Amino acid sequence: MEFLPVFIKLDGQPCLVVGGGTVAARRVNLLRKAGGHVTVVAPELSSELAELASSGAIVHRAHRFAASDLDGMRVAIGATDVIEVNAEVSRLAQARSIPVNVVDNPELCSFIVPSILDRSPVLVAVSTGGASPVLARQLRTRLETLIPSAYGRLAAMIEEYRELAKQRFSETDTRRRFWEEVLEGPITELVFSGREADARRHIEQALAKGTAKEGVGEVYLVGAGPGDPDLLTFRAVRLMQQADVLVYDRLVSAPILDLARRDAERFYVGKEKNNHAVPQEGINQLLVDLARQGKRVLRLKGGDPFIFGRGGEEIETLAQEGIPFQVVPGITAAAGCASYSGIPLTHRDYAQSCTFVTGHLKEGSLDLNWIQLVQPRQTVVFYMGLTGIDVICQQLIAHGMAPDMPAALVEQGTTRNQRVHIGTVASLPALVAESGVRAPTLTIIGEVVKLHDKLDWFQPAEHVYETEFSTAAKRYT
Repeated sequence: MEFLPVFIKLDGQPCLVVGGGTVAARRVNLLRKAGGHVTVVAPELSSELAELASSGAIVHRAHRFAASDLDGMRVAIGATDVIEVNAEVSRLAQARSIPVNVVDNPELCSFIVPSILDRSPVLVAVSTGGASPVLARQLRTRLETLIPSAYGRLAAMIEEYRELAKQRFSETDTRRRFWEEVLEGPITELVFSGREADARRHIEQALAKGTAKEGVGEVYLVGAGPGDPDLLTFRAVRLMQQADVLVYDRLVSAPILDLARRDAERFYVGKEKNNHAVPQEGINQLLVDLARQGKRVLRLKGGDPFIFGRGGEEIETLAQEGIPFQVVPGITAAAGCASYSGIPLTHRDYAQSCTFVTGHLKEGSLDLNWIQLVQPRQTVVFYMGLTGIDVICQQLIAHGMAPDMPAALVEQGTTRNQRVHIGTVASLPALVAESGVRAPTLTIIGEVVKLHDKLDWFQPAEHVYETEFSTAAKRYT
């Protein structure tokens, strides 16, 4: 280990930056963010630094670097484009035992500036010892996805209760176990979901009873999106990797299920036409029962759980039973499939509104507001419309939609098996019969479908027809 990672407290301390360009400005901003009082030595300043100097945010010494500029400084940074000047800053600073950094020259540094992930008061520093700052930034970017911004609020909240915890638990090991229970339990998720008042109440109750362990778990209702795992939200992935139990639908693809904890218990509750693995009432009760066992339950639903996903019914039951829950939205199938097929749902020249409709047949018919659906300059998206495609097309035409209105079927949208079938309202029933299209398939109807050929950017792999969705149920049950 060439450098020892340390964090220096610079709040109110004098800091020197030699150089007046854009590189120096980045170092100045970093020092100021840490609370340092910055002096810049340079004959001329960039516009950014000049503005800071004129406002009194920094001190500017308009001359070339001299040894006296180091007097009283806590740290020094060489950020000029002249090698000799930077070397002189390094030599004189080290002679006075002043920590010094020279930008992009590790040999002249007594300390280096890492790539920083700021979740104040939580800070994560990534360094390659000056070997590759670009690599350090890329690693930091990956950490951004793993460490939510709310960790800063969580750390600040815990700090407020540290003294109370010391009074409650005199032994270090007992206190450590208590905080581990806090961080591994629902208190963390309460902070992450913005319910800080509830989190404080839980901490105070845990301190009073001497433990943070809860008798009841929590349910995470998470939207898995239309199929591509890259479209999951950061929060969705984080909850998937910490849940004890996974309850998932048929429309959750296998690559997404692969992101969940390997040792999580799994329950398949998918629904197909006339074949429900578990009735909806049974799913609702299953979530309640698992949570009452103290488990963290991930309820994973394709698309968005609040758009034709019956998520509202599930959390209504949880609320009635007093089970804690949170909802994580997902990219709904309409948005995902339209984007990946090059069909904008709205477009200034074609459609100024968009309507999402369920195409699920009930007793062989659909009770929809057909007059509203045939209005001009709008896009209509049918979910679950394959079985009822004959009825849908007949009713649209019967209520005034032109038979040659462009229409598209997007099969397994956003996945490597995506197929897009283009036709018209009149030709859709025959297209479904001839193409062998299968669920999950979304139907898009409207003038915007004309743009598909022009905007078709997504080119999936050669079609291998064992669907990622049906395979998921087989692999995990």
